[in-house]
Amino acid sequence: MLRNRIFVFSIVVIVGLGAGGSWLIWAPNTPSFDGDRALHIPRGSVFVNVVDSLESRELIKYSWSFRLVAHATGWKDQIKAGHYVFSSGESNFSLLQTIRKGLQTPVSLRIPAGSRRDRIARSAAANMAFDAGDFMAALSDTSLATSLGTDTLHLFSYMLPDTYSFYWLTEATDVVRRIKREFDEFYEKEATSNATTLGLTRDEVVSLAAIVEWETRVNEEKSRVAGVYLNRLRRHWPLQADPTVQYALIELEGGRRRLFFRDYRINHPYNTYLYQGLPPGPITNPSRSSLIKTAQAEKHDYMFFVASPNGGHTFNVDLRSHNRDANILRRYLAQRRRERANAED
Repeated sequence: MLRNRIFVFSIVVIVGLGAGGSWLIWAPNTPSFDGDRALHIPRGSVFVNVVDSLESRELIKYSWSFRLVAHATGWKDQIKAGHYVFSSGESNFSLLQTIRKGLQTPVSLRIPAGSRRDRIARSAAANMAFDAGDFMAALSDTSLATSLGTDTLHLFSYMLPDTYSFYWLTEATDVVRRIKREFDEFYEKEATSNATTLGLTRDEVVSLAAIVEWETRVNEEKSRVAGVYLNRLRRHWPLQADPTVQYALIELEGGRRRLFFRDYRINHPYNTYLYQGLPPGPITNPSRSSLIKTAQAEKHDYMFFVASPNGGHTFNVDLRSHNRDANILRRYLAQRRRERANAED
């Protein structure tokens, strides 16, 4: 009864005002500001919450006129949850039409390359209604992984690095589904043929590309690094990949640090100094370039490589040459540490 009285009263007021009523509906009711301003309306929000949010975001000058028009039209009961973007100078009519019709503006969701699960989850959740825990739960969902043709050990590595557009209220599981679909389309187009030539499955390419991703930032040498690891696999050598030891340390200690000789003896399934073959699963989500270059792994005789003081890596066929270059690097790094220590004194 009260609601009907308010509605009738509002209509009477607007009609009775004549030109003033038109002003209430059509005149600008957002303050002057540069660019756009966003408004989040969570699920379950009632009209009074929406008005409070509009006021706190400084998106309306006169909340009483907004309420009046919303009551008079009945649109206050048609508010849709979502993420909306408004410009300066919008009217009550424009504001209400946007949020009652659910005319949402997508948000950006960024998946960083070469990241751990938790960082991927935090980045994915940054602009979304779900939180990082929801995304982590989706990556750990056995049923979801199975439906996407993989398992929970590999699913996070299929989160193809890129910036995507999603509606704010999209569920974490739906985000994972779409990004995995994007990965599948990319992989089929850019890597399947070359991977088949190398005799590698998709999971093997992703696991190897994940190691390459952490091993080098030099795009031009990624296929050569991948070739070294394939040579070791074919000869049944341990991969001896430092990034896998770093991954083991992250799992055990919670973060990255400088590797010491003792770390290569850590009894962990991802320690490829102790366990032959590829690790049980990928250590990160590789970039497009790492996936492509791994599927295009060079055919060569190199069995060793070590970081070069001049950037990139030095590649060698024999252990003697490798040890020589490794000693050069050690001396260089030791000198750098001494210089930093002296500078701090």
